[in-house]
Amino acid sequence: MTDPTPPEEPAAIRIDGLTVHYGDIRALNDVTMRIPDRQVTAFIGPSGCGKTTLLRCLNRMNDHIDAYQAQGSITIHDEDINRADVDVTELRSRVGMVFQKPNPFPKSIFDNVAYGLRVNGVDKQEVEGRVENALRSAALWDEVKDRLRHSALSLSGGQQQRLIIARAVAIRPQVLLLDEPASSLDPISTLKIEELIQQLKADYTIVIVTHNMQQAARVSERTAFLYLGELIEYGMTEAVFTNPRDRRTEDYITGRYG
Repeated sequence: MTDPTPPEEPAAIRIDGLTVHYGDIRALNDVTMRIPDRQVTAFIGPSGCGKTTLLRCLNRMNDHIDAYQAQGSITIHDEDINRADVDVTELRSRVGMVFQKPNPFPKSIFDNVAYGLRVNGVDKQEVEGRVENALRSAALWDEVKDRLRHSALSLSGGQQQRLIIARAVAIRPQVLLLDEPASSLDPISTLKIEELIQQLKADYTIVIVTHNMQQAARVSERTAFLYLGELIEYGMTEAVFTNPRDRRTEDYITGRYG
């Protein structure tokens, strides 16, 4: 497979020969790809194809699974994150993650965003400004600025998901991982999340898992199609959707299976 990332274009993430097992079950097989800096890359494929496993490998979330085993290397900004001596907590401050369902803490809107800053020892005088900047980055500030001390649980589902994104970007990561961030949202909230992704890519490398192929086409520059743990095709999004090189990609995109 031809790597669509030109040599002169900086790659934020380099994945080489990544194979993952959960016990005797192989979830990923020899995945190699380059993910460019400050662009959006989408992972698509049917349920159980390995796309969420691949996403979670990028900040070692799979480490919590007892049967998880991985071979190969993942390099993020020149650091091999699979080394045994990597500080996983520090890694996750550089590689933030937003999950499928919003998971705000039972705290105020302000305290949700400030949480990671306080854990990372940010000076108290700096926290307030960082919280505001994060909420502005998540296109939420104007909606909540007058009720920052209200419970985050009082927000709508779409607002909660943008709050979680604000919480992730408050600590200024290099990479933002989005695991189906709009799958549980209504169409209007989904549109806001997609608009937000387009804004955030100016500052972050973004990788998104989505079952919604129209969403992948709208928000991403590059798309990777996975099937049965294999990286079948990876290229510029427009080319993958309009002129796929592999019949399996075409069959998936046209709805022959899914």
